[in-house]
Amino acid sequence: MNFSKLRAWVLLALLAAAARAQQKRPGLKAEDIFNMQTASDPQISPDGQRIVYVRGFADIMQDRRHSNLWIINADGTNHRPLTTGLSNDSSPRWSPDGTRIAYISGEEGRSQIFVRWMDTGQTARITALESAPSGIEWSPDGKQISFATFVPSEPIKLAQMPKAPPGAKWAEPPVIYDKSIYRFNAAGYLKPGYTHIFVVSAEGGTPRQITNGSFHFGGPGIFSASPATWSPDAKSLLISANRHDDYESNPADTEVYEFALEDGSVRALTDRRGPDADPQVSPDGKHVAYTGYDDHFLGYQITRLYIMNRDGSGSHEISAKLDRGVRALRWAPDSNGVYFIFDDQGDTKLGFYSTSGQFRLIAGHLPLGGSYSVSRNGAIAFVHTLPDVPNAVAVVSPGHPDVKVLTDLNRDLLGQRTLGKTEEILFNSSLDNRKIQGWVITPPDFTPGKKYPLILEIHGGPFSNYGDRFDLEKQIYAAHGYVVVYINPRGSTSYGEEFGNLIHHAYPGDDFYDLNSAVDAVIAKGYVDPDNIFVTGGSGGGVLTCWMIGRTTRFKAAASLYPVIDWYSFALTADIPIIVVKYWFPGMPWDYPEQYTKRSVISLVKNVKTPTLLMTGESDYRTPISQAEEYYEALKLQNIESVLMRVPDEPHGIAVRPSHHIAKLLSVLAWFDKHRGDVKPDSSTLKAAGEGESQF
Repeated sequence: MNFSKLRAWVLLALLAAAARAQQKRPGLKAEDIFNMQTASDPQISPDGQRIVYVRGFADIMQDRRHSNLWIINADGTNHRPLTTGLSNDSSPRWSPDGTRIAYISGEEGRSQIFVRWMDTGQTARITALESAPSGIEWSPDGKQISFATFVPSEPIKLAQMPKAPPGAKWAEPPVIYDKSIYRFNAAGYLKPGYTHIFVVSAEGGTPRQITNGSFHFGGPGIFSASPATWSPDAKSLLISANRHDDYESNPADTEVYEFALEDGSVRALTDRRGPDADPQVSPDGKHVAYTGYDDHFLGYQITRLYIMNRDGSGSHEISAKLDRGVRALRWAPDSNGVYFIFDDQGDTKLGFYSTSGQFRLIAGHLPLGGSYSVSRNGAIAFVHTLPDVPNAVAVVSPGHPDVKVLTDLNRDLLGQRTLGKTEEILFNSSLDNRKIQGWVITPPDFTPGKKYPLILEIHGGPFSNYGDRFDLEKQIYAAHGYVVVYINPRGSTSYGEEFGNLIHHAYPGDDFYDLNSAVDAVIAKGYVDPDNIFVTGGSGGGVLTCWMIGRTTRFKAAASLYPVIDWYSFALTADIPIIVVKYWFPGMPWDYPEQYTKRSVISLVKNVKTPTLLMTGESDYRTPISQAEEYYEALKLQNIESVLMRVPDEPHGIAVRPSHHIAKLLSVLAWFDKHRGDVKPDSSTLKAAGEGESQF
């Protein structure tokens, strides 16, 4: 016997078996939402040696999302937890000397500020607040911590009610509102009061309120602001806020203010019509970097980077050559420039501008809401992602421009799964031949020559973008046997102000041609069944889903998630009315009814022949559920096959409870499976979506 040949055949057999085993690994499943872990908010120590970050996870027994703090050395060693349990820890911040970490935790029922001593691991709660804190920042001397929290005020009263008789059980009294923003998505109906800035001793004590007046210094939604910034001498705080009398009708008109801690005196450092935000004082105390723009009430306006002298004089823009919006500013340790995050052609990046205006790219491939921190030695910690890499902690060190990825939180899970392959596509819009960028994910078991059904997935915003990053939901769709295409149609961010404003006062509109051309471009690749095309999207993507089926019958089924159906009623029931009427439309709906009508997808509902699933959270105040109900009833009146899903206690996005997130994805897949012409519906998907039986 030729043992050499035998060994060769055995080796080949083993390799073939390994290849088959690799091929048999399933793709990501919807229930993997309970298994995925995330890394966010990496904070590097002042000496650049250690990184603390927030590690997110889901608890399958409680059906809740939670987070703890973990720490890792900058060289990737000694990776371990700092906190454990289901306490929802967040916002870790190193003290200036690196001996302590302040963070926010809800471990005792209500979110409070805690301080941990790194040498001993001892932890102390230093606040006992009625409302949750946010935006914590250490003073440069390490003696105090600033934060924002809600301060209630007396509710408005109209009538003096008589007293109830002894022992009587009267109903709860009516609640009266007198503000234009009286409810907000994820926050619910708002209590009377304002968010203010406080400082508290780093050793605990009574917090001292720094800001005052009937203005918000942070808070929900359009009143949100960046954290207060300390001056290097720890004698004042720089805060971005809207203290104008017309702040409700012009919420974006913020200024940079300086509040003196000693006497509470305040002075404005900026003064223009438009937002001035995220003030950051240089380490040498000579300059202030901030973001903003002159407000021209466009749907999309580029946020610029400015530098001014410490007293507010000499303001000038240094990012004029970068036609991209900037955010999340951080000074270099030597005060020679400013780091920032920006989006460019679907990729979130970390950049740097010197004070003289010289640009340098530091790193790409951050998540869309990427975060980072800078140490005193110039090392930078940030979150890194790629289509096959969920959020990971990474570091860039001085003199070493290569990105070093430190964590791989989902290695075990992804080692048991096969991801769909992600490919970038570029194509021309049929409307004006404009170049459009997008991505295609093919099923994990993709076989050349086979025809697959296709899902067109549309992003919301509308001023947002898809990019070269990991996308759990689309991977789950692909794992179910669908080719998934997602693109950045006109109006998307990361391509400059002109491209973004192609939908200014014209949304939805010509974006139809970009989206339709994307479908054609993928069909032309030869592996898509043109008779099995589906469309879905959430929020603005829900709008465009209905826009597509109102103008073409090419889709076998549609799933419109938390859409806007009627702009007139939306402007008067959503939680962002002033944004709608002032930036997305030329004026009030009663002054421009034709604009609101022709851009509402309800105006095209008579054309719809596509079976449609509608889904919205019952606590969604961004796109109230009445919008979906309106479209659903319009379809029913025309005998168009349709279903309506109401998701209890969910705000915009339907992802607070992991099980609801799973139900959202499985219901979309079940709806599409039901209408596929090439296969029978997957009974396992239908069972998971309908708890035993198909709900369709």
